[in-house]
Amino acid sequence: MRNFAISALREPPFRADHHGATEQVASESVEWARAFGLVDSSHRVHRLQRADAAGLAGRACPYGSVDGLRLLTDLISWLFVMDDACDEDGLGADPARLAPAISTLIDVLDRCGDPDVVPPAVGPLGDALHDLCRRTRLHDRPALLLLFVSQMREYLLALLWEAANRERRRMPEVAEYVQLRRHIGGVRPCLTLTDLAAAQPLGSPLRADPALVALDLLTVDLVCWCNDLFSYGKESQADPDAHNLVTVLAHDSGADEATALRAAANQFNEGLTAFVDAEEALLARADEGMRHALAARRNWVRATYDWSVGAARYA
Repeated sequence: MRNFAISALREPPFRADHHGATEQVASESVEWARAFGLVDSSHRVHRLQRADAAGLAGRACPYGSVDGLRLLTDLISWLFVMDDACDEDGLGADPARLAPAISTLIDVLDRCGDPDVVPPAVGPLGDALHDLCRRTRLHDRPALLLLFVSQMREYLLALLWEAANRERRRMPEVAEYVQLRRHIGGVRPCLTLTDLAAAQPLGSPLRADPALVALDLLTVDLVCWCNDLFSYGKESQADPDAHNLVTVLAHDSGADEATALRAAANQFNEGLTAFVDAEEALLARADEGMRHALAARRNWVRATYDWSVGAARYA
Protein backbone atom coordinates (compact mmCIF):
# COMPACT_ATOMS: atom_id res chain seq x y z
CA MET A 1 0.00 0.00 0.00
CA ARG A 2 2.77 2.43 0.99
CA ASN A 3 4.69 1.57 -2.19
CA PHE A 4 1.62 2.44 -4.24
CA ALA A 5 1.46 5.90 -2.64
CA ILE A 6 5.18 6.47 -3.18
CA SER A 7 4.88 5.45 -6.82
CA ALA A 8 2.16 8.10 -7.11
CA LEU A 9 4.61 10.82 -6.04
CA ARG A 10 5.91 13.04 -8.81
CA GLU A 11 9.67 12.86 -9.05
CA PRO A 12 10.99 16.40 -8.54
CA PRO A 13 11.97 17.75 -11.98
CA PHE A 14 15.31 19.06 -10.77
CA ARG A 15 18.86 18.02 -11.50
CA ALA A 16 20.29 15.55 -8.98
CA ASP A 17 23.92 15.92 -7.90
CA HIS A 18 26.07 15.25 -4.86
CA HIS A 19 29.09 16.82 -3.18
CA GLY A 20 32.45 15.28 -4.00
CA ALA A 21 33.46 15.23 -0.32
CA THR A 22 30.38 13.32 0.85
CA GLU A 23 32.18 10.07 1.77
CA GLN A 24 34.96 11.90 3.58
CA VAL A 25 32.47 13.95 5.60
CA ALA A 26 30.36 10.87 6.37
CA SER A 27 33.14 9.23 8.39
CA GLU A 28 34.14 12.55 9.97
CA SER A 29 30.60 13.23 11.14
CA VAL A 30 30.25 9.83 12.81
CA GLU A 31 33.53 10.50 14.63
CA TRP A 32 32.22 13.94 15.63
CA ALA A 33 29.13 12.28 17.11
CA ARG A 34 31.31 9.74 18.91
CA ALA A 35 33.59 12.45 20.32
CA PHE A 36 30.65 14.29 21.87
CA GLY A 37 29.06 11.10 23.18
CA LEU A 38 25.98 11.38 20.98
CA VAL A 39 26.42 7.71 20.13
CA ASP A 40 27.75 5.64 23.01
CA SER A 41 27.16 2.08 21.87
CA SER A 42 27.71 0.00 18.76
CA HIS A 43 23.94 -0.11 18.25
CA ARG A 44 23.65 3.69 18.23
CA VAL A 45 26.72 4.08 16.02
CA HIS A 46 25.23 1.62 13.53
CA ARG A 47 21.87 3.40 13.67
CA LEU A 48 23.51 6.73 12.90
CA GLN A 49 25.60 5.27 10.07
CA ARG A 50 22.51 3.73 8.48
CA ALA A 51 20.71 7.08 8.67
CA ASP A 52 23.31 8.44 6.19
CA ALA A 53 23.26 12.09 7.23
CA ALA A 54 26.12 12.86 4.84
CA GLY A 55 24.25 11.29 1.95
CA LEU A 56 21.36 13.67 2.52
CA ALA A 57 23.60 16.69 3.13
CA GLY A 58 25.78 15.92 0.10
CA ARG A 59 22.74 15.90 -2.17
CA ALA A 60 21.21 19.00 -0.58
CA CYS A 61 24.47 20.98 -0.65
CA PRO A 62 26.35 19.65 -3.70
CA TYR A 63 28.30 22.83 -4.49
CA GLY A 64 29.01 24.36 -1.07
CA SER A 65 32.30 24.46 0.78
CA VAL A 66 33.57 21.28 2.44
CA ASP A 67 33.46 23.07 5.79
CA GLY A 68 29.85 24.05 5.12
CA LEU A 69 28.99 20.48 4.13
CA ARG A 70 30.63 19.18 7.31
CA LEU A 71 28.64 21.60 9.48
CA LEU A 72 25.37 20.70 7.73
CA THR A 73 26.07 16.98 8.06
CA ASP A 74 26.82 17.32 11.77
CA LEU A 75 23.57 19.23 12.26
CA ILE A 76 21.60 16.50 10.48
CA SER A 77 23.38 13.87 12.58
CA TRP A 78 22.44 15.82 15.73
CA LEU A 79 18.81 16.02 14.60
CA PHE A 80 18.74 12.29 13.85
CA VAL A 81 20.10 11.51 17.33
CA MET A 82 17.58 13.86 18.96
CA ASP A 83 14.69 12.43 16.94
CA ASP A 84 15.75 8.87 17.77
CA ALA A 85 15.90 9.76 21.46
CA CYS A 86 12.33 11.07 21.23
CA ASP A 87 10.81 8.53 18.85
CA GLU A 88 12.63 5.29 19.57
CA ASP A 89 14.21 5.70 23.00
CA GLY A 90 11.10 7.02 24.76
CA LEU A 91 12.11 10.62 25.56
CA GLY A 92 9.37 12.08 23.37
CA ALA A 93 6.57 10.11 25.01
CA ASP A 94 6.81 11.93 28.36
CA PRO A 95 6.57 15.75 28.38
CA ALA A 96 7.59 15.87 32.04
CA ARG A 97 10.84 14.11 31.16
CA LEU A 98 11.40 15.95 27.89
CA ALA A 99 10.80 19.48 29.21
CA PRO A 100 13.93 19.68 31.42
CA ALA A 101 16.06 18.40 28.52
CA ILE A 102 14.57 21.03 26.20
CA SER A 103 15.16 23.74 28.82
CA THR A 104 18.87 22.97 29.07
CA LEU A 105 19.25 22.86 25.28
CA ILE A 106 17.56 26.26 24.95
CA ASP A 107 19.97 27.52 27.60
CA VAL A 108 22.78 26.46 25.27
CA LEU A 109 21.15 28.19 22.28
CA ASP A 110 20.80 31.43 24.24
CA ARG A 111 24.61 31.67 24.30
CA CYS A 112 24.73 31.71 20.46
CA GLY A 113 27.99 29.76 20.38
CA ASP A 114 29.95 32.45 22.22
CA PRO A 115 33.38 30.88 22.84
CA ASP A 116 33.97 33.19 25.83
CA VAL A 117 30.91 31.94 27.70
CA VAL A 118 31.17 28.50 29.24
CA PRO A 119 27.98 26.59 28.43
CA PRO A 120 26.20 24.72 31.20
CA ALA A 121 27.07 21.08 31.76
CA VAL A 122 24.13 19.57 29.92
CA GLY A 123 25.54 16.36 28.50
CA PRO A 124 26.30 15.18 24.97
CA LEU A 125 23.32 16.76 23.17
CA GLY A 126 23.99 20.15 24.74
CA ASP A 127 27.74 20.01 24.21
CA ALA A 128 27.32 19.07 20.56
CA LEU A 129 24.67 21.76 20.04
CA HIS A 130 27.03 24.38 21.48
CA ASP A 131 29.69 23.20 19.03
CA LEU A 132 27.26 23.62 16.12
CA CYS A 133 26.43 27.16 17.26
CA ARG A 134 30.12 27.98 17.80
CA ARG A 135 31.06 26.84 14.31
CA THR A 136 28.13 28.70 12.77
CA ARG A 137 29.29 31.82 14.60
CA LEU A 138 32.78 31.46 13.08
CA HIS A 139 31.33 32.18 9.62
CA ASP A 140 30.81 35.77 10.79
CA ARG A 141 27.26 36.05 9.44
CA PRO A 142 25.41 37.35 12.54
CA ALA A 143 21.99 37.42 10.86
CA LEU A 144 22.29 33.76 9.82
CA LEU A 145 23.56 32.78 13.27
CA LEU A 146 20.55 34.38 14.95
CA LEU A 147 18.23 32.81 12.39
CA PHE A 148 19.75 29.38 12.99
CA VAL A 149 19.45 29.73 16.77
CA SER A 150 15.82 30.83 16.57
CA GLN A 151 14.93 27.98 14.21
CA MET A 152 16.55 25.44 16.51
CA ARG A 153 14.60 26.89 19.42
CA GLU A 154 11.36 26.51 17.44
CA TYR A 155 12.29 22.90 16.67
CA LEU A 156 12.83 22.09 20.34
CA LEU A 157 9.61 23.74 21.49
CA ALA A 158 7.64 21.93 18.79
CA LEU A 159 8.93 18.63 20.21
CA LEU A 160 7.09 19.48 23.42
CA TRP A 161 3.85 19.93 21.45
CA GLU A 162 4.40 16.51 19.91
CA ALA A 163 5.14 14.93 23.28
CA ALA A 164 1.98 16.40 24.82
CA ASN A 165 -0.08 14.96 21.95
CA ARG A 166 1.49 11.55 22.47
CA GLU A 167 0.84 11.57 26.20
CA ARG A 168 -2.83 12.43 25.69
CA ARG A 169 -3.23 10.27 22.55
CA ARG A 170 -4.37 13.45 20.81
CA MET A 171 -4.51 13.69 17.03
CA PRO A 172 -4.04 17.26 15.72
CA GLU A 173 -6.16 18.73 12.95
CA VAL A 174 -4.58 18.91 9.49
CA ALA A 175 -3.84 22.65 9.50
CA GLU A 176 -2.30 22.47 12.97
CA TYR A 177 -0.20 19.48 11.98
CA VAL A 178 1.10 21.10 8.78
CA GLN A 179 2.13 24.22 10.70
CA LEU A 180 3.93 22.42 13.54
CA ARG A 181 5.43 19.81 11.22
CA ARG A 182 7.42 22.61 9.61
CA HIS A 183 9.28 23.00 12.89
CA ILE A 184 9.49 19.39 14.08
CA GLY A 185 11.11 18.39 10.78
CA GLY A 186 14.22 20.49 11.52
CA VAL A 187 14.36 21.55 7.87
CA ARG A 188 14.53 25.28 8.49
CA PRO A 189 17.86 25.29 10.34
CA CYS A 190 19.22 22.90 7.71
CA LEU A 191 18.26 25.37 4.97
CA THR A 192 19.99 28.15 6.90
CA LEU A 193 23.25 26.20 7.13
CA THR A 194 22.93 25.28 3.45
CA ASP A 195 22.70 28.99 2.64
CA LEU A 196 25.70 29.59 4.91
CA ALA A 197 27.76 27.11 2.86
CA ALA A 198 27.00 28.92 -0.40
CA ALA A 199 29.61 31.06 -2.11
CA GLN A 200 27.24 34.03 -1.94
CA PRO A 201 24.81 33.75 1.01
CA LEU A 202 21.58 35.66 0.52
CA GLY A 203 21.44 39.10 2.16
CA SER A 204 18.83 39.99 4.77
CA PRO A 205 16.67 42.23 2.51
CA LEU A 206 16.23 39.50 -0.11
CA ARG A 207 15.70 36.88 2.58
CA ALA A 208 12.64 38.87 3.71
CA ASP A 209 11.17 38.95 0.19
CA PRO A 210 7.57 37.71 0.65
CA ALA A 211 7.82 35.53 -2.47
CA LEU A 212 10.95 33.80 -1.13
CA VAL A 213 9.37 33.42 2.32
CA ALA A 214 6.42 31.66 0.66
CA LEU A 215 8.79 29.45 -1.33
CA ASP A 216 10.64 28.54 1.86
CA LEU A 217 7.38 27.32 3.37
CA LEU A 218 6.71 25.23 0.27
CA THR A 219 10.22 23.79 0.44
CA VAL A 220 9.84 22.80 4.08
CA ASP A 221 6.38 21.33 3.46
CA LEU A 222 7.58 19.24 0.52
CA VAL A 223 10.55 17.89 2.45
CA CYS A 224 8.35 17.01 5.44
CA TRP A 225 5.51 15.48 3.41
CA CYS A 226 7.95 13.39 1.39
CA ASN A 227 9.50 12.21 4.65
CA ASP A 228 6.06 11.33 6.03
CA LEU A 229 5.15 9.20 3.03
CA PHE A 230 8.41 7.27 3.02
CA SER A 231 8.44 6.80 6.82
CA TYR A 232 4.73 5.97 7.18
CA GLY A 233 5.17 2.19 6.99
CA LYS A 234 7.73 2.08 9.80
CA GLU A 235 5.98 4.68 11.96
CA SER A 236 2.50 3.21 11.65
CA GLN A 237 3.75 -0.21 12.76
CA ALA A 238 5.53 1.22 15.80
CA ASP A 239 2.76 3.65 16.76
CA PRO A 240 -0.59 3.71 14.93
CA ASP A 241 -1.18 7.26 16.24
CA ALA A 242 2.18 8.58 15.05
CA HIS A 243 2.48 12.17 13.90
CA ASN A 244 2.37 11.70 10.15
CA LEU A 245 0.52 13.47 7.34
CA VAL A 246 -1.12 10.20 6.26
CA THR A 247 -2.43 9.45 9.74
CA VAL A 248 -3.69 12.99 10.26
CA LEU A 249 -5.48 13.05 6.89
CA ALA A 250 -7.11 9.69 7.62
CA HIS A 251 -8.28 10.84 11.05
CA ASP A 252 -9.59 14.19 9.76
CA SER A 253 -11.60 12.73 6.87
CA GLY A 254 -12.45 9.30 8.22
CA ALA A 255 -10.79 7.81 5.12
CA ASP A 256 -9.22 4.38 4.99
CA GLU A 257 -5.46 3.93 4.77
CA ALA A 258 -5.31 3.66 0.98
CA THR A 259 -7.34 6.83 0.46
CA ALA A 260 -5.25 8.75 3.00
CA LEU A 261 -2.01 7.62 1.36
CA ARG A 262 -3.26 8.81 -2.04
CA ALA A 263 -4.39 12.11 -0.52
CA ALA A 264 -0.94 12.67 1.02
CA ALA A 265 0.75 11.87 -2.31
CA ASN A 266 -1.61 14.29 -4.09
CA GLN A 267 -0.83 16.98 -1.54
CA PHE A 268 2.88 16.55 -2.25
CA ASN A 269 2.32 16.63 -6.02
CA GLU A 270 0.21 19.78 -5.84
CA GLY A 271 2.82 21.41 -3.62
CA LEU A 272 5.53 20.49 -6.12
CA THR A 273 3.57 22.15 -8.94
CA ALA A 274 3.15 25.27 -6.82
CA PHE A 275 6.88 25.23 -6.03
CA VAL A 276 7.86 25.08 -9.71
CA ASP A 277 5.52 27.97 -10.56
CA ALA A 278 6.71 30.12 -7.64
CA GLU A 279 10.36 29.45 -8.41
CA GLU A 280 9.89 30.39 -12.06
CA ALA A 281 8.42 33.74 -11.04
CA LEU A 282 11.36 34.42 -8.70
CA LEU A 283 13.96 33.40 -11.30
CA ALA A 284 12.56 35.99 -13.69
CA ARG A 285 13.86 38.77 -11.42
CA ALA A 286 16.64 37.00 -9.51
CA ASP A 287 20.18 38.28 -9.01
CA GLU A 288 23.07 35.88 -8.41
CA GLY A 289 22.45 35.64 -4.68
CA MET A 290 18.79 34.80 -5.22
CA ARG A 291 19.70 32.17 -7.83
CA HIS A 292 21.97 30.46 -5.28
CA ALA A 293 19.14 30.48 -2.74
CA LEU A 294 16.66 29.04 -5.23
CA ALA A 295 19.12 26.32 -6.21
CA ALA A 296 19.52 25.39 -2.54
CA ARG A 297 15.78 24.96 -2.16
CA ARG A 298 15.50 22.91 -5.35
CA ASN A 299 18.37 20.75 -4.13
CA TRP A 300 16.67 20.09 -0.80
CA VAL A 301 13.46 18.90 -2.43
CA ARG A 302 15.32 16.67 -4.85
CA ALA A 303 17.77 15.45 -2.20
CA THR A 304 15.01 14.41 0.18
CA TYR A 305 13.24 12.42 -2.52
CA ASP A 306 16.41 10.65 -3.73
CA TRP A 307 17.76 10.01 -0.23
CA SER A 308 14.37 8.68 0.93
CA VAL A 309 14.17 6.16 -1.92
CA GLY A 310 17.12 4.23 -0.50
CA ALA A 311 17.01 5.34 3.13
CA ALA A 312 17.77 2.48 5.52
CA ARG A 313 16.38 4.78 8.22
CA TYR A 314 12.85 3.94 7.06
CA ALA A 315 13.42 0.20 6.67
